[in-house]
Amino acid sequence: MSGVAGLLPLIIMIAIFYFFLIRPQQKRQKEVRSMQEALQKGDEIITIGGLHGVIDVLDEDTVIIICQGNTKLQYDRNAIREVKQDLE
Repeated sequence: MSGVAGLLPLIIMIAIFYFFLIRPQQKRQKEVRSMQEALQKGDEIITIGGLHGVIDVLDEDTVIIICQGNTKLQYDRNAIREVKQDLE
């Protein structure tokens, strides 16, 4: 009996880590992955480096972004942090 009682705090700690750390991180990764898969030409985006631009060309792994002054830059699709939402 004392062996089971000794494992109980360890099991509780693992459950706490799972529900408060691991599970939310997995959910966030799934949301980011679905956002990156749903990218379309013309979307206004922000990269993980803070660059603002508009998607011009989409490839399976890369995107070409038009920045201010019609400058075109090529980024990995994973570098897109968010799609800007219109606040109209």
